[in-house]
Amino acid sequence: MKRSLLVVITVLLGTFAMAQEDTYVKDNYTKTETYITMRDGVKLFTVIYAPKDTSTTYPILFQRTPYSCQPYGEDQFRSKIGPNEYLMKEKNIIVYQDVRGRWNSEGVYDNMRAYIPNKTGNQVDEASDTYDSIDWLVKNISNNNGRVGTWGISYPGFYATYSLLDAHPALKASSPQACIGDFFFDDFHHNGAYLLSYWRATAVFGYEKTQPTTEAWYSFPELGTEDQYQFFLDIGPLSNLDTYYKEDNVFWQQLKEHPNYDEFWRSRGIIQHLKNIKPAVMVVGGLFDAEDLYGPFETYEAIEESSDTYNTMVFGPWSHGDWARLNVRQAIGNVYFGDNLSRDYQRDVETKFFNHFLKKSGDGSTGLPEAYMFDSGSREWKSYSEWPPKNTSRKTYWLQSGQRLNPFAEKSYTFEEFISDPKKPVPYSEDIKMVFTPRKYMTDDQRFAARRPDVLVFETPVLSEDITLAGDILAKLQVATTGTAADWIVKVIDVYPPDAPDYEETQEYLKMGNYHMMVRSEVMRGRFRNDFSNPEPFEPNTKTPVTIKLQDVHHTFKKGHKIQVQVQSTWFPLIDLNPQTYVPNIFEAKESDFQKQTHKVFNDSSIEFTVLEK
Repeated sequence: MKRSLLVVITVLLGTFAMAQEDTYVKDNYTKTETYITMRDGVKLFTVIYAPKDTSTTYPILFQRTPYSCQPYGEDQFRSKIGPNEYLMKEKNIIVYQDVRGRWNSEGVYDNMRAYIPNKTGNQVDEASDTYDSIDWLVKNISNNNGRVGTWGISYPGFYATYSLLDAHPALKASSPQACIGDFFFDDFHHNGAYLLSYWRATAVFGYEKTQPTTEAWYSFPELGTEDQYQFFLDIGPLSNLDTYYKEDNVFWQQLKEHPNYDEFWRSRGIIQHLKNIKPAVMVVGGLFDAEDLYGPFETYEAIEESSDTYNTMVFGPWSHGDWARLNVRQAIGNVYFGDNLSRDYQRDVETKFFNHFLKKSGDGSTGLPEAYMFDSGSREWKSYSEWPPKNTSRKTYWLQSGQRLNPFAEKSYTFEEFISDPKKPVPYSEDIKMVFTPRKYMTDDQRFAARRPDVLVFETPVLSEDITLAGDILAKLQVATTGTAADWIVKVIDVYPPDAPDYEETQEYLKMGNYHMMVRSEVMRGRFRNDFSNPEPFEPNTKTPVTIKLQDVHHTFKKGHKIQVQVQSTWFPLIDLNPQTYVPNIFEAKESDFQKQTHKVFNDSSIEFTVLEK
């Protein structure tokens, strides 16, 4: 057979298989659209996909979403339903719901609606809406087995977490994935610093609709360029962004009116409410999730500390939601991690979790570890009975003169200094593009930053043996500034050997030899160094401690590599510019407030790693 004919047949067979996949849901499921009435009379639009085979009973897998149950119409079907195709083909009852105030549901939307612990009368929150919905589903859907599971990624992950509060007795299992935990630490802020890179997402969450709709009622602002660095630099102070979002964008107004961690933000956080949880929980996250890294780790930890329920965690080498996709090669930006990692997770972990608690009794072992963690340096999965693992210890490295990262403290301390200029901020990425939300930068090459005079670099010698980090990282900086305000950014970097081979994914202008892979990074808005609710200025030229918690990692720095730490004060336009002159509200800062300042990092600054013992 000629090769060209073979190619044609292969393509035709692939097209036929894809066509079969596209009609699988329609061929095997019946779709029903309905409204479920909440205790206060508000009706929520709900879509039910029930197996056509009614000879047995099935669990209900339920997702609540602010992003729409599309496609609308009982004759319109999704090509895939459920958490993954394995659970879809095993025939579960799959339910989607537009949350209150979104899309085809009634009511008023509230971003991360505050939980009401002791509701009276017709008081409602997302917990009561979930409870009322599950109650209706188990009583009205034929052939259900009385067991319900919830799941969701990102904002739907937040609603999955919310289902655990005042949980309905039928709720047996929940998998919050990339779940938002608190908007002051996830998505729109990091330690109080506003994520300017997330500004365009304000369009999705800011506008209120007046009635149920199947069409989008918001649109993204037209910016006229793909160069996000230059666009935001030219805009100047945040107040100039009012040109794009007016008073009708409710969330934009809320962001500006609440620059500190006040009751508005505190009430919307969900982590503090995760106590005495009853359903089984599997928290899933990406080790390189640029949007929701705080939420999954904090959700797992909060449940682990205060609940006696099945609670497990899965973290892979994924960006936001990668585990729900089926790419053969798993890579983030330039860095390749392995083949079929998402497929294996869906088949061998996620499906096993839901089947155990929804199709079986839920008794006995699931066969899953407490913590299933991918080592992003050695490129392999590891199983642990707890997280962080038992055999870990804290190891301190000091940020010393001569660009040294040293495990031994010096007897006398000097300092490193740099000039931070708001007119020439350090980019977070070399890529010239306008992104809706940033992702790739989480593993990006940091050589461009290491070569700037306003970025301090501290580095170990070439490692003579592997060092595995398994847990959080704590940077304890001792700093001073000529100004009264500053941001502090710490990045932990894996420096590859000079002869490291390229991957298929490596950008053309790069080489993996000496690649500076960012492993973890975080910012602290200096005004919040002591209290996120009560900001305070720096005393100019005064040595001051600033502590930054970097979220957990599971990464082996291999023999022949180096560990590097970078410290800087701008990270643009990932976060907004700090004026470096203290103002009560940075959203109201004037052009004249933005001043060039000199920052010092003293050599008794340190970074604490959670190291896995051999």
